[in-house]
This record gives sequence, structure tokens and C-alpha cells, in this order.
Amino acid sequence: MDTVDFKRISKKLKELRISKGLTQEYVANMADVNTSHISNIENNRVKVSLNTLVQICNALDTTVDYVLSDEYLNSSSALDQNILNELQKCNKDTKERILKIIQILQ
Repeated sequence: MDTVDFKRISKKLKELRISKGLTQEYVANMADVNTSHISNIENNRVKVSLNTLVQICNALDTTVDYVLSDEYLNSSSALDQNILNELQKCNKDTKERILKIIQILQ
């Protein structure tokens, strides 16, 4: 890898936002930027700054690690951490069902 793939990062941010049912306006307000800036980031017209990336990740309730995971040589650790973060939000019954699903899939 020679450079950071901002196009892939932009796509991941947009996919995360949409999957969580959030608007660009909501993310912009949470990240303290204007809506057009979020649109420009998501459509790869501008490169997201580190500060804005952190704020967007906070708005999306995800980690910078997860968003940048494709940039790492070993991306599985970022994915593992994101899965753990989501699991912490689950109640005991949901965790038990998730464990059963994982065991079946292996």
C-alpha cells in the first residue's frame, strides 16, 4: 500500500451512515461541519481530515480503526474490536443467541 485509499474510506462512511438510518444533516451537525462537507467526503470530492474523521466516527458510533481497517495489513483486529463494541450493547439473551449463531457458522 502506497497511499491511503480515500475513496474506500468515503464509501465505508457512507455505507455506515445509511445502514444506521442517519442523514447527512445529522452527521454534519454531530461532526460540527456543514451538510455539503459530509456529501463531499462521502462522494470523494474532498479528503476527510483526521479531526473530522474522528467526529464523523463518533456520530456514527463506530471507531476510526473500523473505518480505516482496509488500510491495515492485518485488518481483522479492527473488525474484531468493532464486533466486541457492538456485543457490549447487547443484553445477555442476545449475546447467547449470537454465540449460537457463531458456533453454527464455524
